[in-house]
Amino acid sequence: MQYVIPAWELPSIPVIGTSERFPVRHIYCVGRNYAEHAKEMGGDATKEPPFFFMKPADSIVPVVPPDVGRVPYPMATKNFHHELELVVAIGRSGVRFSPADAQALVYGYAVGLDMTRRDLQADMREKKRPWDIGKSFANAAPIAPIHPASATGTLSRGEIVLEVNGQPRQRGDLADMVWDVPDMLAFLSQLYRLEPGDLIFTGTPAGVGPVVVGDRLNGRIAGLTSLAIEIVSAES
Repeated sequence: MQYVIPAWELPSIPVIGTSERFPVRHIYCVGRNYAEHAKEMGGDATKEPPFFFMKPADSIVPVVPPDVGRVPYPMATKNFHHELELVVAIGRSGVRFSPADAQALVYGYAVGLDMTRRDLQADMREKKRPWDIGKSFANAAPIAPIHPASATGTLSRGEIVLEVNGQPRQRGDLADMVWDVPDMLAFLSQLYRLEPGDLIFTGTPAGVGPVVVGDRLNGRIAGLTSLAIEIVSAES
């Protein structure tokens, strides 16, 4: 097949313990899925159904330890925030399925960061406009290698921790999710057909906050490969 302009490389993520990669189709993100984070953002997640936003597939920054990912400080913001999340990788197609059937679609899990231009997000929210500009931009989704669910089993609990320059910023447990993975996927499947290659960022614990050039972020979730990134200047 010939294209009228050069085609870009298909975004993909390494699969732990193999030379294979997981191709990325869509990235869905769940908002305010931990009660304490919802409170710090001025909401009450226990009274709301889940809601979703999206990032472009090419916003991923795959990072394989011992490497440290380099994330340039993005354009147009002065308040760049971290949000550590469990990422679910979808391996089978499905639509309008029940929570009981959701696990059959899961290929695996990874540690990811939903990086956010918080000032732009807040400005759009205040004006009642879509706030994709705060979430969808280059390098907005650093991610560690995927662990197949066949090896990890179903992840429903386990510590989730983010440190910035060695100091704890976020700490919680996957069991603290308001909507667990099966219910979240089932709800999302009423809105979209989930397809192989889709990623779902499942929400972040409390403690989100700003980072600046030179900061080192280390995120970990029990049973998964950890994620390390450094914030660098856009000119680096």
